Amino acid sequence: MTEIARRVGPLWMTLFTLAWLAIWTVQLTPVQLLLPLQLDTNDQGKDWIAGVVWAGVVLSAGGLVGIVAAPLAGRWSDRTRSRAGRRRPWAIGGSVLSAVGLALTGLVHGPLAVGGAWIVVSVGVSVASAALTATIADQLVTRQRGAASAAASSAQALGIVVGVGAVVLIGLDILSSYLVLAAFILVIGVGTALLLPDPSSLDLVIERRPADARRSSWRDRDFLWLLVSRLVVNIGNAFGTALLLFFLLYGVRVPSVESEGDLLILIVVYTVFVVIASIVAGVLSDRPSADPLRRRRALTAASALVQALSGIVILISPSLVMSAVAAAIMGVGYGGYMAVSLAFATDLLKDPDDHARDLGLVNVSAQLGQLLGPLLGAGLVALVGGFWLLFGAAALLSVGGAVMTFAVRTTSPASREPAPAPR
Repeated sequence: MTEIARRVGPLWMTLFTLAWLAIWTVQLTPVQLLLPLQLDTNDQGKDWIAGVVWAGVVLSAGGLVGIVAAPLAGRWSDRTRSRAGRRRPWAIGGSVLSAVGLALTGLVHGPLAVGGAWIVVSVGVSVASAALTATIADQLVTRQRGAASAAASSAQALGIVVGVGAVVLIGLDILSSYLVLAAFILVIGVGTALLLPDPSSLDLVIERRPADARRSSWRDRDFLWLLVSRLVVNIGNAFGTALLLFFLLYGVRVPSVESEGDLLILIVVYTVFVVIASIVAGVLSDRPSADPLRRRRALTAASALVQALSGIVILISPSLVMSAVAAAIMGVGYGGYMAVSLAFATDLLKDPDDHARDLGLVNVSAQLGQLLGPLLGAGLVALVGGFWLLFGAAALLSVGGAVMTFAVRTTSPASREPAPAPR
């Protein structure tokens, strides 16, 4: 199979960033704001904890489906043969499916119907993400992978601000919000898929090699350790972010009329530091080094430890002001972690015939953490009737993810290069 590894220019990076901005906006705006508003039971005269639990169940259902959809879509993408390329058809299809799911989520009522519609969104996002992530391995030289990973991580934080900011500042209702998000992913997702290069794959040939001759990433202990660490760190991050609106309402006791505005402030603080940390960490990880894998491992683990500090800050002083401080610290840790760990995972890939499938697993490790986090976190909140256990667990998981990262062995870059692909 022929691989295209080259240096890309600013236009490629801009389109790539816009594509991720659309993906993260339509995924995280409902997670942070719209789904909690739809599922909040306090205004129905019920215990507010029931709403937290339903939010966790709905988000986690989407995550469980996503863990299946992403690697499957990635594997089928690797084997797609068309004039439009391998990745473009799947990026377009995932964007369209996401738009349909978002419209449905806004139209239905009740936790079961909302959960079913949200599963459609999760599948669409997973399919588009798998195709988009594969372009990093397909088209970029090693020294640009950190920058591309930083762009994806920065877009994650910016996506929350774009989505939540539009809903809060414009004053959109729930249905209008979902329809705007559907239009956003339809225009930006499909548009960037059409504009990003993806050469025809009609002439690509996969050599049928014996099973013992293939170098499978998902059977490699180092790749698996990194997947598990990404899952754990993302669960820790979700503990600190996904139930934030409920924390403001029932932990800090912010009046309901002020809660959405305060949530937006915290998200903006978080975003600023995610973007800064992503760019700085991505650039540092791309700098020439005698052992780039060791550098990326160290940066990944250090970022997870920084994220752990945010949970400790909230435990010490659960107030609005200290929540803003914790948001800044978490932004630094999570931004650095996501930027470098994705580049690190790309360096660990084995078989170029399975790039999209394996990077689909990398995406799933993060998405599943973000979507399992609310369910597990809701259980912790319900267990103690408050939020202290939630933030303590967030800190512990982040530390655990850092330790797991150091279980990844680093070797010389040459030994990590994929085997030459047949033409």
